[in-house]
Amino acid sequence: MGGLLGLLGANVPALILLLVGVGLLVFEMYIPGFGVPGTLGIGSLVMGFVVLKPSMEQGLLLFVVLAAVLCVALSVCLVTASRGRLEKSRLALKDVALDPNAAASNDLNYFIGKTGVTRTALRPVGMAEFDGVKLNVVSDGEFIGQGVPIRVQKVAGNRIVVAEIEA
Repeated sequence: MGGLLGLLGANVPALILLLVGVGLLVFEMYIPGFGVPGTLGIGSLVMGFVVLKPSMEQGLLLFVVLAAVLCVALSVCLVTASRGRLEKSRLALKDVALDPNAAASNDLNYFIGKTGVTRTALRPVGMAEFDGVKLNVVSDGEFIGQGVPIRVQKVAGNRIVVAEIEA
């Protein structure tokens, strides 16, 4: 271990590259996806190894130490995410900008009030046909058999809620 510390102390640029690489990879753990920080972190670690030029045993020891540090950082990240602390972090996106007219411009709203026939039994989910268009629909919690006339009551997102037409 003394040889590794001496090697790192003598090569400050390599040490900086390794620390920046570890920092970027830890930052990437808190940001979902494999993006720019993760790619730059891996590149920085590789460049740190190239600049450092360790012997085989020093390189293996350094790799084990870096892997252990990253494993500890990953476990801390997972623990904080499971406890909900990540939600309170400044790194997490809190508000999502939605178009206020998005609900009104939903193409499925066209089917509100339309009548159709069930093609499968609704338990409470199944298929129905409206003017020749087959759609996945949801009943309002009740069982509706196959071939029964239905009417679309509402559309919530991509969920089409139907009810049986009383004879």
